Amino acid sequence: MTDSVLQDSVPASLSGTGQPIPPVPITTADTGLAPGLISDLILKTLYSLGARSGDHLRTFIRLPFGILDEQLVDLQQRRLIEVREGGQSRVTYTFDLTGEGRARAREAMDVNGYVGPAPVPLVQYGRWVESQTVRGVRVTEETIRQGFSHLVFDDAFLDQLGPSINSGLSLFLYGHAGNGKTTIAEAIARMLGGHVYLPWALEVEGQIIVLYDPVYHDVVEAGETSEHDPLSDSPIFHEGQAHDDRYAVIRRPVVFVGGELTLEMLELQYDEHTRIYQAPPHVKASGGVFIIDDFGRQLVRPRDLLNRWMVPLEKRIDYLALRNGYKFPVPFDCLVIFSTNLNPLELVDEAFLRRIRYKIMVESPTRAQYEEIFRRCCDANGILYESTRVEHVYKQFYERLRMAPRGCHPRDIVDTVCNVAKYENVQPSLSIELLDRACRSYFLDVPGAGSIIGQYALGDED
Repeated sequence: MTDSVLQDSVPASLSGTGQPIPPVPITTADTGLAPGLISDLILKTLYSLGARSGDHLRTFIRLPFGILDEQLVDLQQRRLIEVREGGQSRVTYTFDLTGEGRARAREAMDVNGYVGPAPVPLVQYGRWVESQTVRGVRVTEETIRQGFSHLVFDDAFLDQLGPSINSGLSLFLYGHAGNGKTTIAEAIARMLGGHVYLPWALEVEGQIIVLYDPVYHDVVEAGETSEHDPLSDSPIFHEGQAHDDRYAVIRRPVVFVGGELTLEMLELQYDEHTRIYQAPPHVKASGGVFIIDDFGRQLVRPRDLLNRWMVPLEKRIDYLALRNGYKFPVPFDCLVIFSTNLNPLELVDEAFLRRIRYKIMVESPTRAQYEEIFRRCCDANGILYESTRVEHVYKQFYERLRMAPRGCHPRDIVDTVCNVAKYENVQPSLSIELLDRACRSYFLDVPGAGSIIGQYALGDED
C-alpha cells in the first residue's frame, strides 16, 4: 500500500487561504487500499443493495469509476458478478452478483459487515489531520468580541479566552454553576468556524472504523458552497473544486460529553453483530472541540479520566487497540474544554493542571452585568424591561435569602414569568405579582439555603 496521494501531490487550496483539499485519487495505489478490500466492498454493496449501475456504485462507494472498474472487470472474469443491463459505457451498465459472487459476499460480510464509502487508510488520515489542524485556527480581539456578542462578559475575561482558543490545546473552565461555562464552551466551538474534511471511515489492518457520526458532524451541502463563515477567513466550501469523496466536508465538529462519560467510551466500540468499530468521541472531535461538561460528576473517578488523557494532552497522540490486541496511534487534534462547578483542587493534581495550559474562572455576574442579561431576556420575550424590578428581585430574594446571583437566573426568571402568564392567560410583564410568583417558584425560599440552581461545591458567596 502507498500514501502517495498525500506524499507526492500538492493539495489544492480554497480561494488562496491555503486550506488544502484532499486530491481525487487517480489510481488504486493512490487510495492506499488493497485491491481486495475494494473488491469486497463492491461485493458487499451489491449483496446489501441489489443490482446497481456503475454510476450508482461510484456514488455510494465514493471512489472514481476508473478505480472501481478495475475491480469490476476482475470480478467479472472470476464470475463473481455479471452485467444485467448494458449501456453506452460501463458506467451505465447494471451489475449484479452471480450465485458464486453471493456466497463470496456472505463470506466477506462475516469478516466485516461494513457497507458504505471506501475508507481512508490510517497513515493518510494522520497526515490529513495535520494539514488542517485545529492549531491552525486564529482568533483576534474582534472575532472574540463578535463571537461573544450574544453573551454578557467583560473584556478582561474575553481577553483570557482568546489565547486559549488560539493554542488549540486545552482549557479548564471552573466556577459556580449557572454562570455560563457550558454556553462559553459552545460559543468557542462556533467561533472556530470554517470546515474540515473528515473520512467517512478509516481502515486499520483490514478493519473498518466508522468515523462519521451524524450526531456530531454537520455536512456542508453543495447548495451552501458560496457562503462564508462570518468569524473565519476561510470559505465553508467552494463548489466546483473536486476532492476525494471518501472525505465528508463538515463544519468543525463539536463533540459534547457529560456525566455519562466512562473510560470504556474513550476506546474503540466494537459491534459484535456488524463486526465494525466505532471511533471514540475524542477522535470524532478531530479538528474541532471536545467538551467534557460537568467534569467530576462522572461515575468514573476524575483521576482515572485524567490519567487516561495524560499522554494525549501532552503528546497530541492517543493509542487505540483492535480486539486482536493490535495497538496503533491516532491524532489527538482537538481543543479540549473541561467544565466543572466543583473545586478544581479536589479534582486534579499538580501534574495534570500543568498539562492543561489555560485555567479560567467564570465568575458570577456583577450587578451591571446582571441587569444587562435581564434586559436582553426581556427583549427576547417581548417584555418591557424595568430596572426597578431588578432592584426588587435583589432586595426580596438575593438579600433576604442571602444568596448570590448567577448568570442563568435572569433567563430562567423571565421564562418562568412567561409560563405563569400563559397559565393565567395574561400578557407577560414584569409586574410585581408575576415576578414574585416566578421567583418563589424558582428559588428555594429558605434563608441561607441559596438557590436550587447554582450551588457551588466550594460554598455560597457572601
